[in-house]
Amino acid sequence: MDSKAFIRVDGLVKQYGPHRALDGVSFQVAEGHTLALLGPSGCGKTTMLRCIAGLETPDTGVIEIAGRVVFDAARGINLPSEERQLGIVFQSYAVWPHMSVAENVGFPLRVRRVPKAEQQARVARMLEIVGLGAWAEKSATQLSGGQQQRVALARALIHEPRLVLFDEALSNLDAQLREQMRMELKILQDRLGFTAIYVTHDQSEAFGLAERLVVMNRGRVETEGGPRSVFHRPATPFVARFLGLNVLEGEMLGSEGGQAEIRLPQGMRLRGTLGDGTIPARGSKVLACVRKEHVRFGGFGLPAELRASSFLGLTEEYVLDLGGIELRAVQPPTGGAPGDRVQVAIRPEECVVLPAG
Repeated sequence: MDSKAFIRVDGLVKQYGPHRALDGVSFQVAEGHTLALLGPSGCGKTTMLRCIAGLETPDTGVIEIAGRVVFDAARGINLPSEERQLGIVFQSYAVWPHMSVAENVGFPLRVRRVPKAEQQARVARMLEIVGLGAWAEKSATQLSGGQQQRVALARALIHEPRLVLFDEALSNLDAQLREQMRMELKILQDRLGFTAIYVTHDQSEAFGLAERLVVMNRGRVETEGGPRSVFHRPATPFVARFLGLNVLEGEMLGSEGGQAEIRLPQGMRLRGTLGDGTIPARGSKVLACVRKEHVRFGGFGLPAELRASSFLGLTEEYVLDLGGIELRAVQPPTGGAPGDRVQVAIRPEECVVLPAG
């Protein structure tokens, strides 16, 4: 662990009866940077966020924020949420209907007994930052979903926390608003300089917002890295499947220069790039992981039959039968019909080969 990390989580364990929600989780975040905790429902990501926030108490481990230990099971340290200098934006907007927009946003300052004149000035400035200056005196329930989420964001930022936690904060918005809010959040973070942790199951949200990803599975860190490396070179079969890649079982025939040749069950051969870690032994079971966008039609390749297609606008998704193996491809629309025979090409540099275990 880097002693200069702004957030440091080390060996966190959280048990609910026989279920271990967190199983020795460790990671760190640099000041002013963003990290996304990504994974399916039940993987432990929200429990992790709640432990950082002080809303859950881990069984073992250490949490440090800005050089200050806020939790240490061994030393009996467990600071309450209000002493951890953080803001939280939840999935539900949680705006108070009996308050105006300005009163909702200013509530954390009232709790902290900030002088009234300073409250008003800071609320006005924050509402301008999130684009709600003209709505200050309106009832919060008169706002659209996207505007209510901005109220929740402004309320989390009004007391100028150095760390902001987002728990599925955009999932209640429609697709267009989510894209808009993603860009606005990046601009806002650059402007205010806070450190952020996002919890999400949405891959687009994680890749679009975070500079670093932690993919979680069954309470553990499955992989950690930059968005591009996680996207292009999944480290484990779980990550590949979670990201929607084709995962084909095969047998290792040999490797040279970082590339592997494998044999699929029907005898067809495929070349790919070895993943990081141990080189699989000849004859061992391996998995070839290929993005749907990297399965190309035409030229010389593997023979396949088109089974189904789904028009997506600019692209079309196809289900192919590769000698008894299901393969999915996303390509520009071709107008192909079920039963059509095609040739499928997969470049070695776009296929990651991992040990089956």
